[in-house]
Amino acid sequence: MAVNTFKQEKKPVAPPKKTKKGGSFFKFIESYVKLGIIFENGLPVKYIPYILFTAAMGIFYIGNIHYADKTVRALDKLKLEVDDLRAEFITLRASFEYEGKQSEVARKVAPMGLSESSEPPYKIIVRKKEEEENE
Repeated sequence: MAVNTFKQEKKPVAPPKKTKKGGSFFKFIESYVKLGIIFENGLPVKYIPYILFTAAMGIFYIGNIHYADKTVRALDKLKLEVDDLRAEFITLRASFEYEGKQSEVARKVAPMGLSESSEPPYKIIVRKKEEEENE
């Protein structure tokens, strides 16, 4: 038969600490791009037009975004103003249509002593002979 023995617990081993290599985003990029070879004798003059063009395009792009945002804000403001004016127009138009009804006009002119005619209108016909004689 086998003999029982006491097992000893093993202590957990801590994982090795990771060391920071560069710590900087630019050092990380530099490790992959190897710009040191290009710039070891200073800034090459042949790249200046490309750098200036890229910088100008970046400035233009940022300015264009600001202009577009400003335009969108102005359009939103004008849209709200148009909606308010449209609501006011509809209200005024309904009011004018109501006040322009025959019954409303008759009611408003009654204090002035005017009243609706109870006789239907009649047509005046002028004949040419009568017209020539009157001249």
